[in-house]
Amino acid sequence: MTLETNLIGPRLKALREHRKLSVEELAERAGCSAAMIAALEAGDLIPSLTPLLRLARGLGIRLGTLLDDQSEDGPVVVRSDDAGATIHFSGNDPARTRSTLDFHPLAPRKAARNMEPFLIDVHPATGPITLNEHEGEEFIYVLSGNIKIHYGQTVYQLAPGDSIYYESSVPHHVHAVDGNAQILAVVYAPA
Repeated sequence: MTLETNLIGPRLKALREHRKLSVEELAERAGCSAAMIAALEAGDLIPSLTPLLRLARGLGIRLGTLLDDQSEDGPVVVRSDDAGATIHFSGNDPARTRSTLDFHPLAPRKAARNMEPFLIDVHPATGPITLNEHEGEEFIYVLSGNIKIHYGQTVYQLAPGDSIYYESSVPHHVHAVDGNAQILAVVYAPA
């Protein structure tokens, strides 16, 4: 994956400018650094989920608004051969230049949704584990491979067929163990 394939930066910039916010004003609203926002908008960083949720809240939008470029009011059907745009997240890459989580949206374009369902390709962690938290809840179902979830002071290991549902406000981190894995995840983040 190259940084040029990151579609979130231009959307973030357009939404910020539409609301007539400076980078510094959005940084203050979202509790993020202005330097990080500028780097995301320029496509120099691959985002992680927690700052995107904070930026969405700072902009007064749903997370999906940052991830989609159009919406439909009725049901949205996604066929198995219609993968759509993959969203790359840096996860635990401290340099934020490598994707460790590749999100495949399962409800792109669905207007006014409260949940964000994804198929996620999860790669092993590199470097020290950094826990993140954000408002909301997450549900994860392991499709293939093995997953390790750090949740507060507890570590859970999940195999194919296992699932976990947790409060996202508790610091957490998800990564694959012994090779790549794939999960079905549903993220709920209040607007």
